Amino acid sequence: MTEILVLGAGYTGMAAAIRLAAKTRAHITLINASPRFTERLRLHQTAAGEKLADHAIQDVISGTGIDFVQARVRGIDAERHEVTVDGGRVFGYDKLVYALGAVTDLSMPGVAEHAFVYNSYREAERLAVRLGELGGGTVVVAGGGLTGVESATEIAEAHPELHVVLLSRGRPAAMMGRGARDYLMRAMDRLGIEVREGGVTKVLPDGVELSDGEIIPSEATLWTAGTKGLPLAAQAGLTVDAHGRIVVDETLRSVSHPDVYAVGDSAAISQSYGVMHGTCQGGIPTGLAAAGSIIAVLRGRRPKPFRFGYFHQPLSIGRKDGVIQFTRPDDSPRRAYLKGAWAVRYKETVSGSPLPTYRLLAKGLVPVWMFLLVVGFGS
Repeated sequence: MTEILVLGAGYTGMAAAIRLAAKTRAHITLINASPRFTERLRLHQTAAGEKLADHAIQDVISGTGIDFVQARVRGIDAERHEVTVDGGRVFGYDKLVYALGAVTDLSMPGVAEHAFVYNSYREAERLAVRLGELGGGTVVVAGGGLTGVESATEIAEAHPELHVVLLSRGRPAAMMGRGARDYLMRAMDRLGIEVREGGVTKVLPDGVELSDGEIIPSEATLWTAGTKGLPLAAQAGLTVDAHGRIVVDETLRSVSHPDVYAVGDSAAISQSYGVMHGTCQGGIPTGLAAAGSIIAVLRGRRPKPFRFGYFHQPLSIGRKDGVIQFTRPDDSPRRAYLKGAWAVRYKETVSGSPLPTYRLLAKGLVPVWMFLLVVGFGS
């Protein structure tokens, strides 16, 4: 029987494992460090103190025949086709799906020692505890991308006693169009968020140092400015890019090791518009596509090239507001966007879609919205 290992049970790894289980007779082993399925789209809600449903990985894959192993991956021997986990246990494989995602880039001085990050659910919980202890003071969120903006607005709404400062190298949510961004800036102003543009040179125990030498005092600093791949792939001899992501071909197979497939934030996936950036929107389709490539190979067929076009940039602004920027396939903004209550409903639908998607996949079905993203809006 073909042995398939899936490393990582996030959005992408879960999608790949469940589709493989539904469409092949291979033995699927899913390895993940935590027993919990982490909804990364909601980590900013956890950080702000909201108690979310606890989804056990074992429950999500129930009835699929997938074997789940809770362990942290310690090493990959791509030549021997083996993966080593905690305690020295070794798993052999015929095909490997690498879905371990990306972690916060800790290269900025002081980030590793003094900042909170979103590398796991537990780390988001740690920030929630810290914020709950503060009766006032300043919280700094570094990073003007969607994660930073959602975190700043969520914290400001949940903790009006705190002064939230959003630090952005350029304009916050710069990827959005003017109308959507203007709406966002007005919303952040209503929430009392101070927006500062400029570079950071160091995170301190009680503040953040800016490139002009100014120090912003901070009782808690959240760092969302950049990610990189885990060192495991490079250490295994796999070809990676400058960000540590596995370089793959058009079927999501490693260009250096043909029995390894990489998906989501772990992979450097080239499209006609450039290399894809990490989002759940693109992540789950890569998991399904990698599974499809393996299925084709096992059946003696030629895998189809993966192509993908972006459709939207969903952004929550706390629990009561939001803005959805619709995009072209290359992720550049269109004129159309949603705001307010309609955007809140839209964003919640997006955030809640993975679990129903997995239930459909377990039945051998692919949701219509997935076909639209991968086929209808492909470039």
